[in-house]
Amino acid sequence: MTRSVLITGGNRGIGLAIAEAFAAAGDKVAITYRTGTPPPGFFPVRCDVTDTDSVNDAVEQVTSQQGPVEVMVSNAGVINDGLLLRMSDADFLRVLDTNLLGAMRLTRAVMPGMISARWGRLIYVSSMTALLGAPGQTNYASAKAGLIGFARSVARELGTRRITANVVMPGLVDTDMTKEITDQRRAQILTQTALNRAGTPEEVAAAVTFLACENASYITAALLPVTGGAGTGN
Repeated sequence: MTRSVLITGGNRGIGLAIAEAFAAAGDKVAITYRTGTPPPGFFPVRCDVTDTDSVNDAVEQVTSQQGPVEVMVSNAGVINDGLLLRMSDADFLRVLDTNLLGAMRLTRAVMPGMISARWGRLIYVSSMTALLGAPGQTNYASAKAGLIGFARSVARELGTRRITANVVMPGLVDTDMTKEITDQRRAQILTQTALNRAGTPEEVAAAVTFLACENASYITAALLPVTGGAGTGN
């Protein structure tokens, strides 16, 4: 069955790998991007997830192009690292606005279509940092942890309508964003990782597409770690 899929931040890294995985399965895939040139092969929609009107307009465009959104993947995110002692309110709130409130805006926009269809998949890309914390990332960790509580609450609100809401929690994954990590920090993370290697965007995408499939219909409010064994016991 071909489904209408929408992925925020689907123009690179983990988001692009997720988009490619859904497209390979035969789904109609729309991706949002904020800047740059989107990759070919998908329905691209320029969208700023910090702006409610922009999010609503993006969902309307996707609905007109490929039908109501049936699978939503909230992946768009930013980092703005710094020690809390010197972090401004603006630096903290900017990360929350994109990584957490952006997911809320997107979810709210796609909910009516899913409720009407009495079926849907809501998937949120969090981070291992949500549970472990990281120096200089109080804003990022707070936002990614917030996604867990948000998804579990949405799951309870929408479960009777056959709509699931789940969270994928990547560990260290080789992307453009993680290239900014220092060698020392990378080595420290790997010592805490059972598989002693970084993951790939494709491995995260496999977890996302599983949660979106019919075989995962009894899985909701779940947190699925894709961490290579890092954070065991949390």
